[in-house]
Amino acid sequence: MTEHDLTALRERAENGDTTAVDELVELAVERGDIDELRRLADGGSTDAVDELIQLAGELGDMDELRRLADGGNNDAADQLIELATERDDLDELRRLAGLGNTTAAEQLAELTAE
Repeated sequence: MTEHDLTALRERAENGDTTAVDELVELAVERGDIDELRRLADGGSTDAVDELIQLAGELGDMDELRRLADGGNNDAADQLIELATERDDLDELRRLAGLGNTTAAEQLAELTAE
Protein backbone atom coordinates (compact mmCIF):
# COMPACT_ATOMS: atom_id res chain seq x y z
CA MET A 1 0.00 0.00 0.00
CA THR A 2 1.39 3.38 -0.99
CA GLU A 3 1.41 6.39 1.29
CA HIS A 4 -1.23 7.95 -0.96
CA ASP A 5 -3.48 4.88 -0.53
CA LEU A 6 -2.97 4.98 3.22
CA THR A 7 -3.85 8.67 3.36
CA ALA A 8 -7.01 8.04 1.33
CA LEU A 9 -7.94 5.16 3.64
CA ARG A 10 -7.44 7.37 6.70
CA GLU A 11 -9.64 10.06 5.16
CA ARG A 12 -12.39 7.51 4.53
CA ALA A 13 -12.09 6.32 8.13
CA GLU A 14 -12.27 9.87 9.47
CA ASN A 15 -15.45 10.36 7.46
CA GLY A 16 -17.12 7.43 9.21
CA ASP A 17 -16.34 4.55 6.84
CA THR A 18 -16.21 1.59 9.24
CA THR A 19 -14.76 -0.68 6.55
CA ALA A 20 -11.83 1.73 6.21
CA VAL A 21 -11.36 1.72 9.99
CA ASP A 22 -11.31 -2.09 9.98
CA GLU A 23 -8.75 -2.09 7.17
CA LEU A 24 -6.56 0.40 9.03
CA VAL A 25 -6.71 -1.71 12.19
CA GLU A 26 -5.74 -4.80 10.20
CA LEU A 27 -2.85 -2.98 8.52
CA ALA A 28 -1.64 -1.57 11.82
CA VAL A 29 -1.65 -5.04 13.39
CA GLU A 30 0.27 -6.48 10.43
CA ARG A 31 2.87 -3.71 10.72
CA GLY A 32 2.97 -3.71 14.52
CA ASP A 33 2.15 0.00 14.34
CA ILE A 34 1.27 0.92 17.92
CA ASP A 35 0.92 4.62 17.04
CA GLU A 36 -1.70 3.92 14.36
CA LEU A 37 -3.59 1.61 16.71
CA ARG A 38 -3.49 4.29 19.40
CA ARG A 39 -4.85 6.88 16.98
CA LEU A 40 -7.66 4.56 15.89
CA ALA A 41 -8.42 3.58 19.49
CA ASP A 42 -8.54 7.21 20.54
CA GLY A 43 -10.94 7.75 17.65
CA GLY A 44 -13.36 5.22 19.12
CA SER A 45 -12.48 1.91 17.44
CA THR A 46 -13.01 -0.86 19.98
CA ASP A 47 -11.20 -3.30 17.69
CA ALA A 48 -8.19 -0.99 17.72
CA VAL A 49 -8.34 -0.84 21.52
CA ASP A 50 -8.34 -4.64 21.75
CA GLU A 51 -5.44 -4.95 19.30
CA LEU A 52 -3.54 -2.15 21.03
CA ILE A 53 -3.82 -3.94 24.37
CA GLN A 54 -2.63 -7.19 22.81
CA LEU A 55 0.31 -5.56 21.02
CA ALA A 56 1.31 -3.50 24.07
CA GLY A 57 1.27 -6.67 26.15
CA GLU A 58 3.40 -8.53 23.60
CA LEU A 59 5.88 -5.65 23.48
CA GLY A 60 5.89 -5.24 27.26
CA ASP A 61 4.79 -1.62 26.84
CA MET A 62 3.72 -0.88 30.40
CA ASP A 63 3.32 2.84 29.67
CA GLU A 64 0.68 2.18 27.01
CA LEU A 65 -1.11 -0.36 29.16
CA ARG A 66 -1.00 2.06 32.09
CA ARG A 67 -2.45 4.85 29.94
CA LEU A 68 -5.34 2.62 28.86
CA ALA A 69 -5.90 1.18 32.33
CA ASP A 70 -5.87 4.62 33.91
CA GLY A 71 -8.48 5.60 31.34
CA GLY A 72 -10.77 2.89 32.70
CA ASN A 73 -10.03 -0.05 30.41
CA ASN A 74 -10.28 -3.21 32.52
CA ASP A 75 -8.65 -5.45 29.90
CA ALA A 76 -5.62 -3.17 29.85
CA ALA A 77 -5.54 -3.22 33.65
CA ASP A 78 -5.60 -7.02 33.64
CA GLN A 79 -2.78 -7.13 31.08
CA LEU A 80 -0.81 -4.59 33.09
CA ILE A 81 -1.23 -6.65 36.26
CA GLU A 82 -0.08 -9.76 34.42
CA LEU A 83 3.00 -7.99 33.08
CA ALA A 84 3.79 -6.36 36.44
CA THR A 85 3.48 -9.74 38.14
CA GLU A 86 5.80 -11.39 35.60
CA ARG A 87 8.34 -8.63 36.20
CA ASP A 88 7.90 -8.63 39.99
CA ASP A 89 7.04 -4.94 39.67
CA LEU A 90 5.72 -4.39 43.17
CA ASP A 91 5.53 -0.62 42.72
CA GLU A 92 3.10 -0.94 39.80
CA LEU A 93 1.02 -3.49 41.67
CA ARG A 94 0.94 -1.19 44.72
CA ARG A 95 -0.13 1.72 42.52
CA LEU A 96 -2.97 -0.29 41.00
CA ALA A 97 -4.00 -1.72 44.36
CA GLY A 98 -4.02 1.81 45.76
CA LEU A 99 -6.47 2.75 43.02
CA GLY A 100 -8.79 0.01 44.23
CA ASN A 101 -7.87 -2.83 41.87
CA THR A 102 -8.48 -5.98 43.90
CA THR A 103 -6.68 -8.26 41.44
CA ALA A 104 -3.54 -6.15 41.79
CA ALA A 105 -3.91 -6.28 45.58
CA GLU A 106 -4.21 -10.07 45.46
CA GLN A 107 -1.15 -10.40 43.22
CA LEU A 108 0.80 -8.06 45.47
CA ALA A 109 -0.13 -10.09 48.53
CA GLU A 110 0.93 -13.28 46.77
CA LEU A 111 4.28 -11.88 45.69
CA THR A 112 5.12 -10.35 49.05
CA ALA A 113 4.18 -13.55 50.89
CA GLU A 114 6.76 -15.57 48.96
